[in-house]
Parts: sequence; C-alpha cells; structure tokens
Amino acid sequence: MKQLLLLLLCYAGIQAEQIYATFDIQAYRHANLAFSAGGIIQGIETDVAMQVKKGEILAYLNNNDLKAKLQIATIAMHHAKKEYERQLSIKEVVQQAKLDSYQFQYDNAKAQVTYIQSLLDKTILKAPFEGIISSKMIEIGDVVSGMAPRTAFSLQSEHKRKLLLHFDQKYWSKVQTGNAFDYKIDGEERIRHGVISKVYPKVNQQTRKMAAEVYATDLVVGLFGTGTIITQDKEGN
Repeated sequence: MKQLLLLLLCYAGIQAEQIYATFDIQAYRHANLAFSAGGIIQGIETDVAMQVKKGEILAYLNNNDLKAKLQIATIAMHHAKKEYERQLSIKEVVQQAKLDSYQFQYDNAKAQVTYIQSLLDKTILKAPFEGIISSKMIEIGDVVSGMAPRTAFSLQSEHKRKLLLHFDQKYWSKVQTGNAFDYKIDGEERIRHGVISKVYPKVNQQTRKMAAEVYATDLVVGLFGTGTIITQDKEGN
C-alpha cells in the first residue's frame, strides 16, 4: 500500500517524504467524573466496562434530607401561588402594596424550589455523554467532599479513538492535515492506514517534538506503536 502511494505521488509530480512518528492510542472523548457536592455514596448504578447513555444516572449520594426539603418547598410554592392568584382576581379592591407582597411571596417560593432542586441535582452523578466506563474509584458508603472533589468514574467514548502522534520538530512545515499515516501497533504485524486530521501548533519544549492526531475506531486505549507520515510536496518546492 505504501509503495503504491509513493509511486502514484511520483507520477503526479509530487515528492513524498516519509517521516517517522510514534503514537499513543487515546479515547476520542474522555472525562473524569466527580460529585460537586459532599456526602455519603448511597447508590452506584454502573460498573467498569458498562455502556452508558448521555444523562444516565451513574451514582448518587444520600439525599433524603434534600428530597424532604424540596417537598416542603414545593407545597409552600403551590400555596403561595393560589393565594397570589386569589388576590390577583380581586385586585380592584386590593391595595397594590398588598398585591405586590403576595407576588413577592410566590416568587420567593419558586426561587426556593429552584435552589433546593439544584442542590439535589448535585447529589446525582450523570453521564455527560454516551460512552463506556473505563474505571470506577468509589464504593457505596464512601464519603466524598464537595470542597475537594475526587474522581468517581472515568468515561470514554465507546468506539471512537484518536492516535496522538509525536514527530521531530524539524518537520514542522511538512506535516499537514490530510497526510497519510501508515502504522503498526506494538505487538502486531498488521499495517494500518489513517489520515492526519489535526496538527498541534506548538513544540514540546522538553522533547522538541510536535504532535498530530489520526482518527481510528475500536482500538484499545493506552496501546502505542510507530508509523510513517507520508508528506506530499510539489517538486521544486
């Protein structure tokens, strides 16, 4: 495949240069998930290697007190609404200041419900995107702190992957998006083919390397390998 590509580029009047690169396989999307509230973990709904949907509940804290507060606040809001609507129906005979007071009580009750609901939501950890659980670092009964959050789960895209390439900085002007990339994963003989989708616009000051990305699917995250970037420079340039 590589020889055929080089031959075609030659016929097209294009000089192809092969640039050595190493790579690591990463998930296309990845997130470390943590609770933003403190408390005791009461339930865990998923585990390592399980697929989850966006918005699916992964775990939750003991939140019975907040549920009770929300119920009380909701009841108070309904009563405040009824009283405000009753006063509004007879506003012709009610002083404006009194009507404003009932509206304030209703608006305040609604705000309380919204506030308590937001506190309750923080005790429930949900998946921000569809993917697969790659690690779990909590158990039922663990205490978590909202002041110093620690990772509860790691979530990664299920199938989509990206190869993070590293190549010598001296090729900074030659490597471009669209360049072909032929590569082998460490431990296997199969040659795979990809296309560079992104070139990072900076040089690592410690390694003097630049980075690029190649999309792939269904590879194991964490594997590494080596490959060849095939550049496409017009003759005479």
